[in-house]
Amino acid sequence: MKWALIALSGLFILIAIIALIGALQPRDHVATMTATISAPAEKVWAALTDVAAYPTWRSGLKRVDVLSKPGEPLSWRETTSQGPMTFTTEVFEPPKRMVARIKDEGQPFGGAWEYVVAADSTDAGKSRVTITERGWVSNPVFRFVSRFVMGHYGTLDTYLRALGRKFGTDVVPVRA
Repeated sequence: MKWALIALSGLFILIAIIALIGALQPRDHVATMTATISAPAEKVWAALTDVAAYPTWRSGLKRVDVLSKPGEPLSWRETTSQGPMTFTTEVFEPPKRMVARIKDEGQPFGGAWEYVVAADSTDAGKSRVTITERGWVSNPVFRFVSRFVMGHYGTLDTYLRALGRKFGTDVVPVRA
């Protein structure tokens, strides 16, 4: 019984320390990564904006449901093993820039991703894709996990690597 109490106390102290460190972290964050994709900008733009096809090249997505109708701002719901998440576009400037925001309310996190696509300056058959995440995490424990365990760049890195593989190349995204 004594060891169980000590273990439980230790766990409580650990969680309290994690919460304290998380509370000391800023609620908002900005993370930017860029990668060179082996495809022309028009094809990359088409892949980024064809959200219904995301499950064919993004691992972890069970499905994507397009929620918007023609003529409306693009809106979609991604379903993963962690549940659904709804996005809507705030900026749509074909074929170079899109900003998509998490639409779901009541979540412990949120924010927007800005996608910028440009022709590579050294090779017209390649593109430079830059994604900037402007996010926030309200819960201090989740803020700790987001900052120190998952990292603010993890999802950006995974997304850009998947985009590169879609076009037949292993890319190495870099922080910008």
